[in-house]
Amino acid sequence: MASLERSKLIGVIDAGTNSARFVIFKLPEFEEIASHQERITQIVPHDGWTEHNPVEVLEAVRFCAVEACHQVEKLGYLVKDIAAIGITNQRETTVVWDKNTGEPLYNAIVWNDIRTDKTVDRVLARLPEQNHNHFRALSGLPISPYFSALKLNWLKDNVVTVRKACREKRCYAGTIDTWLVWNLTGGPQGGAFVTDVTNASRTLLMNIETLHWDPLLTKTFSVHPDMLPEIRSSSEIYGTVKDGGVLNGIPISAILGNQQASLVGQRCLKEGQAKNTYRKGCFLLYNTGTRCVQSTHGLVTTVAYQMGRNAPPIYALEGSVAVAGVAMNWLRDNLKIIKDIKDSEQIAGSVSSTGDVYFVPAFTGLYAPYWRKDARGFTTKHHFVRAALEAVCFQTRDIIEAMKKDCGINLNKLHADGVMASNSLLMQLQADLSGIPVLKTEVHEPAALGTAMAAAQANGVDLYKLEAEIRGYTGVHSHHETFLPTTTEEERNARYTKWKMAVQRSLGWAVSKKSEAMTDERYSLLASIPAGLFLAATFLMLVHSQQR
Repeated sequence: MASLERSKLIGVIDAGTNSARFVIFKLPEFEEIASHQERITQIVPHDGWTEHNPVEVLEAVRFCAVEACHQVEKLGYLVKDIAAIGITNQRETTVVWDKNTGEPLYNAIVWNDIRTDKTVDRVLARLPEQNHNHFRALSGLPISPYFSALKLNWLKDNVVTVRKACREKRCYAGTIDTWLVWNLTGGPQGGAFVTDVTNASRTLLMNIETLHWDPLLTKTFSVHPDMLPEIRSSSEIYGTVKDGGVLNGIPISAILGNQQASLVGQRCLKEGQAKNTYRKGCFLLYNTGTRCVQSTHGLVTTVAYQMGRNAPPIYALEGSVAVAGVAMNWLRDNLKIIKDIKDSEQIAGSVSSTGDVYFVPAFTGLYAPYWRKDARGFTTKHHFVRAALEAVCFQTRDIIEAMKKDCGINLNKLHADGVMASNSLLMQLQADLSGIPVLKTEVHEPAALGTAMAAAQANGVDLYKLEAEIRGYTGVHSHHETFLPTTTEEERNARYTKWKMAVQRSLGWAVSKKSEAMTDERYSLLASIPAGLFLAATFLMLVHSQQR
């Protein structure tokens, strides 16, 4: 095998919510030739809290790299043939550590953790009209438990070791990408303390226009700028691996938050293109080009990517659905009406409609476009399961409608990926309820692919030209399965109107303290409309509770 051919490999660290993975792609086709994945322990100290051990995440990444490198060596390649490494990661998850020792000061607080509800309330109390959009023009984001600034604020208020380290100016804070890059490039011995614009744009601390940490935001959330990493572009060489492991000497040349990486991997590189990732939650990103569109309809403004220090930032509007695949887990584990999540397609497909059952999955409140943390939300199990699938599609349409209002442009197709996209009924329902074609990618993990593309095109690596993709030349093979709408506009709008009624009836159900009689989460998650169905649902859940 010629050394020239062998040298064209790109490695990608994919640090997700439930697992860490290392993937190796062969250029120029970006063919995945090796990968290894390890589960990450979900630490749940209290209901609604989720943590990760940062050391476990780091060690899982290192182990995955070793295993994937063994695989490519069996194919006749050498580890040194990996020209560069990219990192894609779960966003908003927040890590604090001692910059002198490298030891974490607390577990990482995961993106979907809702412990900062009271922190949000305290911040809002100090703002005019307690407006959760007060900093939207600066940050692109509402004040929500979702974002890193609130998690950092909670850590300083509640963890003595963090507060002490902050006083002594030895506390480093960052998202998972920052923690990994710093450790891999030397840690306390000169590790690169950096993040990229996509991750920084999810902290509620970065100015969305200047791409720098904003003094007003850092002051509001009591975060000293010295704690925070340098913000860099999504595609440049940040440093080389110097941890003595299998990847030693290989440059790290891309960082992208996982949803932005998926946008790139789906080739949604032109203004007006959008993708939705269907997993535990859903994440719909709409490319707005170099326009930084401030949403007035409940979406967030985020940086989609910046492909080089001198390249212009590309922006996106994003809508997040808090509960998608999680709802299937709930039907399986709590109500026990399905045995396997894969059964949902067959069960839901056995009925032609939901029989006017609407499922409002506000397990941890509603995200875009409602941003209501006090929201809580069925007939045979077949209707129930179909209603849960439709809820994913309705929430996605909520976001598409909001994007239309913000940008004044009708979306003409939606790219889809993620584990739930394998459910063909879900994809067809999405096309039917949104009225636009849905294109499901055949790429298993577009986030890893997008990160590989960004790493390969970085200045100094120069193995790929992303500009060619943007101009319309497809250098990387991409195939899609297309789902076309089969309903009339009148039918889909009638269904959507009823969905909106259901959402309105779910708002305000959350209570600060549950009585003993209301400790089972199912009682606070009843779906709403109509009254007859409400009673039927109550009866169904009461019967189930007696059978436990």
